[in-house]
Amino acid sequence: MPYDPQNPLQDRITDLGPRHYGEFLPPVIKNNKGKWLYHEILEPGVLVHVSETGDEVYTVRVDGCRLMSIEHLREMCEIADKHCDGYLRFTTRNNIEFMVDNKSKVKPLMDDLKSRKFEKGSNKFPIGGTGSGITNIVHTQGWAHCHTPAIDASGVVKAVMDGLYDEFGSMRMPAPVRVSLACCLNMCGAVHCSDIAILGIHRKPPMIDAEWIDKLCE
Repeated sequence: MPYDPQNPLQDRITDLGPRHYGEFLPPVIKNNKGKWLYHEILEPGVLVHVSETGDEVYTVRVDGCRLMSIEHLREMCEIADKHCDGYLRFTTRNNIEFMVDNKSKVKPLMDDLKSRKFEKGSNKFPIGGTGSGITNIVHTQGWAHCHTPAIDASGVVKAVMDGLYDEFGSMRMPAPVRVSLACCLNMCGAVHCSDIAILGIHRKPPMIDAEWIDKLCE
């Protein structure tokens, strides 16, 4: 209905935010809310959660990245449709988790993930990131969007994670290890609460180009 200044509360919608997260939960998780007894890590990247009802959820965690192409996202959705009834989730560190409700579905899912390669042969969806090992690196926007960074994020994170790749798929560290990168001293990349922090700093005040400063967005 059009806005009526004589009756401003008529047909007023107060909740304009995102849809409730409960609509997107897999049925087995929604049906067992508050009933989970324990979880175990069966192998690097594979977890099982057990409910007091006897239901089980098996999770396969794979490495992701902060900035993804639409083709990569579509491939993830294809995997979720094929094995997980269309459900997947992202962790706060940009890992992707595929969840199934039966142990018999785990191996076909893992085999499918391991079979997907980039053109040069590297894994698109390496499995791991659990327990006493390296999980994915969380980082800030970098030059892709932010207007205050001292360094870019994606290139540094890619180089560091390439060096730590073997640790992602193993659990041989003395404890879980969290690595983060922030592009400047604002530190919005959670570097202040990670085990290893990579922080970009400005060595000198940035130069201002007066000719362009009021003509550009960010």
